[in-house]
Amino acid sequence: MPSHMSRIAFQGEIGSYSHLACKARFPRLTPLPSATFDDAIAAVHDSKAKLAMIAVDNSVAGRVADVHHLLPGTGLTIVGEHFQPVHHHLLAVKGATLKSIKTAESHVHALSQVRKFLRKHKIKAVVALDTAGAARDVAARGDKTVAAVASAIAGKTYGLKSIAADIEDEAHNTTRFLIMAKTSAKPKSGMPCVTSMIFRLKSVPAALYKALGGFATSGINLTKLESYMIGGFFKTVEFYAEVEGRPDEPKFKHALMDLKLYSDRIAFLGTYPVDPFRFKGR
Repeated sequence: MPSHMSRIAFQGEIGSYSHLACKARFPRLTPLPSATFDDAIAAVHDSKAKLAMIAVDNSVAGRVADVHHLLPGTGLTIVGEHFQPVHHHLLAVKGATLKSIKTAESHVHALSQVRKFLRKHKIKAVVALDTAGAARDVAARGDKTVAAVASAIAGKTYGLKSIAADIEDEAHNTTRFLIMAKTSAKPKSGMPCVTSMIFRLKSVPAALYKALGGFATSGINLTKLESYMIGGFFKTVEFYAEVEGRPDEPKFKHALMDLKLYSDRIAFLGTYPVDPFRFKGR
């Protein structure tokens, strides 16, 4: 088997939550750290990795910035999703205490997930590129007034101690990842699926209401619908949607007929099995 077929690329460093997601979902694949999302995607394009694990949403902090701008142009296909519980630790060098910590460094999303804790202890948040990278930098500096917000594994990896555990603001703190590959993997027949797609509406009144009418009358659930500007024009908006079902199903085809009447661009990013995590709480 070619070496790249045993690797999965992710944005971040060893000990990051993306790394943990790779190990949890694909324990037999070798995680490949990448500096940026673009680098993780390029690793698959360049046959350096079989898959890419891309963070897209967090149950506390919301959408990961710029990811939905990135998805349509990757040239890859979404083949799966993964939900990773996130439990943050305040990590520092030996000799540091909660009272000695003045600043905490981490990825902007991680910092937004521990706002209450940082405010309570009057710790200033400092944005870093990555949770595990912040832990590595804190360990290298040896400053007892600086901590990192990262995983327990990041602490062990870089020789830091956990001053406080499970400091996330909400117990349900979970990050959702999309799994991307060069080629699609057709889900088994009868398996519950999600389809990710992009569409751009024509500039006519009530276009969104009318375009989505077919999904309502067909009884198809949209689990996500987000808009974002494109091309620098405030009147040009694209939508990222996640829809329960497959495009080849009769009721899905009927819904697409209405969508096509009011859209001048529709692009499918992938159809993939529903992660069982979605059914929790239903």
